[in-house]
Amino acid sequence: MVGAGSTSPFAYEGLDRVIHEKARLGVMTSLAGQPRGLGFADLKRLCGLTDGNLSRHLQVLEEAGFVRIEKAFAGKRPVTTCFLTEAGRESFLDYLATLEQVLKDAVAASKAPLRDPKPSPA
Repeated sequence: MVGAGSTSPFAYEGLDRVIHEKARLGVMTSLAGQPRGLGFADLKRLCGLTDGNLSRHLQVLEEAGFVRIEKAFAGKRPVTTCFLTEAGRESFLDYLATLEQVLKDAVAASKAPLRDPKPSPA
């Protein structure tokens, strides 16, 4: 969020680009309520992604420290489970707070009477 008196009140620096991408936002949202994590297949289904797309987005989130990926075996079958890290949870909550401010600002702006912007001094 931007401080009061800022000359760029709609910059929204808190919208983390790693989280803001649609597929990664879906992954973060899916994992947020799952302290025991989610299996790769469940996450893929919930987010509507292909194996390759989900793998790539998980890699980006893991590199950012937002998710942890555990690989194990159930018998002879590989099992991949994805978890939101504490840093991921904190970043996601910060992201949501900024997004909430964006929505409040957008509603307020859309209700304001239309007027011509003042030209910038040259």
